[in-house]
Amino acid sequence: MTILLLFLLFAGMVIVELPVGFALALSAMLLITLDLPMPVTIVVQRMASGIESFPLLAIPLFILAGNLMNRAGIAERIFNFAMALVGHIKGSTAHVNVVGSMVFAGMSGVAQADAAGLGTIEIKAMQREGFDPAFAAAVSAASAIIGPIIPPSVIMVVYAVNAQASVGDLFLSGFIPGIIMGLSLMAMIYYMAVTGRIVAPVRPRATTGQLGRSFLAALPALIAPIFLVAGILIGVATPTELGALVVVYAVILGFWEKELTLRDLWHAAAETLVTYGVLVYIIAAAVPFGWVVAVTEGPQKLADFMFGLSDNKYVILALINAMLLIAGCFMETTAILLIATPTLLPIVMKLGVDPVHFGLMMIINLLIGTVTPPFGVILFIVMDIAQVSFARIVRAVMPFYVPLFLTLMLVTYWADMVMFLPRLFK
Repeated sequence: MTILLLFLLFAGMVIVELPVGFALALSAMLLITLDLPMPVTIVVQRMASGIESFPLLAIPLFILAGNLMNRAGIAERIFNFAMALVGHIKGSTAHVNVVGSMVFAGMSGVAQADAAGLGTIEIKAMQREGFDPAFAAAVSAASAIIGPIIPPSVIMVVYAVNAQASVGDLFLSGFIPGIIMGLSLMAMIYYMAVTGRIVAPVRPRATTGQLGRSFLAALPALIAPIFLVAGILIGVATPTELGALVVVYAVILGFWEKELTLRDLWHAAAETLVTYGVLVYIIAAAVPFGWVVAVTEGPQKLADFMFGLSDNKYVILALINAMLLIAGCFMETTAILLIATPTLLPIVMKLGVDPVHFGLMMIINLLIGTVTPPFGVILFIVMDIAQVSFARIVRAVMPFYVPLFLTLMLVTYWADMVMFLPRLFK
């Protein structure tokens, strides 16, 4: 009954539109006051200790690097290279959209940054080519969630800190699923173009010279993710230290190419502080909430309930997926992650699921929620860029749930695929 009261308090505060961070902290404080024999000051103590983590320093660094890359014109160079590479395939600029997002994923780490930065370029280019604005927005929304799957990834760092998992292993685990998601989105676009479900103007194949020039123009941007991945694989630095080096590289590159000014640097830093300030408060507020869930034996009670339904590993993973997908339709991604991790991780570990595997499964699941109505945040971002109604975007994004859910199923039930790179580079 205690755990039910906690979630009812939290849900009530979210319904009346109290910010998620305040709802997490206040619901924990109220429950302690009403039902637990301990001082309410423990909430503040838990919040302070919860953010004493070195890996959390990687988050503002990756956000800042993505903001700098956006402001330095890097996104446009990546888009031009992707255009030369795959623009001639049936589906044209829609394929460019996906490939551009896959490459930009190695710099951004935040799906919203991909949707707002590269997405603006992609949607406008697709509209110029004659694509339906709603379809252009739908492709940009679906491809944007590749950003946090292919490292670096802010949400992976949040999960790693919360679950005491390896950030490097999580980063490595995202490569193959991220590529599979991108290729499956391109397969859906190709199918829709071939069957006439979309009008996709055909572009001529780029010449070798055009491809070479676009590659050279994008090369400085392409080096950043290669540098990051190589650093993780070789083990020369932690992800946090590599994040700092990527920021330095982005600043040098921006000023060297004369596309970044001191004003841009100031605005990028300001955007990063706002984004990180909100995020770190949610992380801090979720710590006492998760602690209350633990001391009231919430994970054990949920485990007993689930194992009462079935003791089959695959059935329980399906139930967890269903719960997370429903939650993702109505709540902010980070808040769900911070609540669900301490609640569900003990259950899946009893089933023999690796925390890294479960983390990637949960992250992909929650990212799908960002493109799912009624509160999919990325849908609202691309709706504003494309200037189309929410209903039109929802209809246009429907076909892309097929490749997204296919990727989720592969990640959920094919652990060896997820864990291949982390095990290979151990």
